[in-house]
Amino acid sequence: MNQLLPLAVALPLLGAAALVAAGRRLPRIVAESVGCAVAAATAGLTIALLLDSSPDAVAWVGGWHPVGGEGVGIELVGDGPGTGLAALVSVLVVAVLVYSWRYFDEPPHRHAGSFPALVLLFQAGMCGFALTGDLFNAFVFFELMSVVAYALTGYRVEEKKAVQGALTFGVLNSLGAYATLTGIVLLYARTGELNMRRIGQQLDAHGGPDALVLAAFALVLTGLLVKAAALPFHFWLPDAHAVAPTPVCMLLSGVMVELGLYGAWRVYATVFAGPGGVPAPDAGRAFVVLGTLGALVGALMCWQQRHIKRLLAYSTVAHTGLFLAGLGLMEPGSTGGVALYVLGHAGAKAALFACTGILLDRYAGVDEHELHGRAKELRVVGILFVMGALALAGLPPFGTGLGKSVTEEAGGTGFSVLFVAVSAVTAGAVLRVAARVFFGLGPRPADGPGQETDGGGEEPETAGPLGRVPVTMIAVPAFLLAGSLTTGLVPGLARAVGRAFGAEPQHPPHWTPTGLLLGVASAALGAGLAWAAIQSPPGREPHAWMRPLRRLHSGHIGDYVAWLLVGTALLGGLALPGVLFG
Repeated sequence: MNQLLPLAVALPLLGAAALVAAGRRLPRIVAESVGCAVAAATAGLTIALLLDSSPDAVAWVGGWHPVGGEGVGIELVGDGPGTGLAALVSVLVVAVLVYSWRYFDEPPHRHAGSFPALVLLFQAGMCGFALTGDLFNAFVFFELMSVVAYALTGYRVEEKKAVQGALTFGVLNSLGAYATLTGIVLLYARTGELNMRRIGQQLDAHGGPDALVLAAFALVLTGLLVKAAALPFHFWLPDAHAVAPTPVCMLLSGVMVELGLYGAWRVYATVFAGPGGVPAPDAGRAFVVLGTLGALVGALMCWQQRHIKRLLAYSTVAHTGLFLAGLGLMEPGSTGGVALYVLGHAGAKAALFACTGILLDRYAGVDEHELHGRAKELRVVGILFVMGALALAGLPPFGTGLGKSVTEEAGGTGFSVLFVAVSAVTAGAVLRVAARVFFGLGPRPADGPGQETDGGGEEPETAGPLGRVPVTMIAVPAFLLAGSLTTGLVPGLARAVGRAFGAEPQHPPHWTPTGLLLGVASAALGAGLAWAAIQSPPGREPHAWMRPLRRLHSGHIGDYVAWLLVGTALLGGLALPGVLFG
């Protein structure tokens, strides 16, 4: 299967090129069909690579094989984690293209193949990043993905707020990319290598860590955690989600932020985990501290939102924090748990955004207050939205619940409290939206002072308000939620994930009585919070202690750049003791 690895990147690239070249001459239905077919072919290929990923497949693109152990070519590695993530990316891309079938009201200057071409480019960048074994090419693939993401976020370029959101996204992620590139330069100066495994070997041969290794660690991880929207690099994500088309939000929260986490784990495990890198306790401390803070801040900000897309975006920030904290345990068991959590979360979060897109295109708004009781007719969509909320809570048997359970068991009591609290608050916020919007429960809320962007007065992304919801727009979230359920219900999948991340064969990820109880407790607590919220007096002013946190999310790029610098310093500072005294 080695020779097939490059096709996972080449197929969507070629498909995008064909659509750009012939898009103006193709009917819309043909252009969208070609996009779906190419994405589906890539998904089938990545699934085949995943099933044949043991032993690891390795391909050197263009035949540039190493000479004397040294190489400068593009290495693709088809191991379990990489091919698994590429398969997840590709399946979600197919779902997004099916969801957006005849979706956009394209302006005259834009041809029918532009959106599927951009999505295929996005898929190529994501698959390349998941499979590459070379640090510089990981940077190249990630930046290809990022540039396309900027374009997709500002796809409705005729709207000022879309351009502003894409600009914030682009500036912060570009600065993160410069930080990563600087870190790569430092590593190349020390080792003369760009291959991740070779860099790790050379660092170990050089001796213990020093200031250069610490600086490289902080800089490389900065760019990856910016993409992951981990605190304090997360500010771009809510602004981007508020303006990006719904199918793009499904990709940003469903897989792009997870790719940033995967990159952070991969780079640390391959480059910095040896004796010449950053000691595991110190790197783990950095991940756990930033992850815990991100989970708490994301959950609190999620609860305060009434703009549904921003609410879901802050929920992604909160769960990214949980994933990062789980990775910080630096254990194969917890890493496998996080991988299962990510699988379940990708389906659930993409499904929630898909349901939100139906609200936007039916009622021209995503304001929780304004939509109160208006979506009672959308019973099926309401049920899917509730199911997505319960998946966020980690309710068994969703894959989020299994991943949450495994990670909690690895982390102990403190982690269990954090995971239950954050899952309950984020799920409670989504259940509150469902209760008000789809079931009309509670008094109609009135506008209160200090509210965030409300999400009213939006324009539908379709040619006009939907009179009847297309089957594809309902089938896609149902399929994604079914995938999230499958992750938790199929023991063989959990065993395969645990094996891919180094868990001992005799202790594969599995449900435990404690994990089941904590999952039910998270869902029950979330439901209780939602019920209390919809019964509270309308127009209630947000608590005063939340105002400073809300003011930090100012929308000003300069403030966000300052926090990016703070985050880089935090990464270096939290890992510093191991370099000084290791």
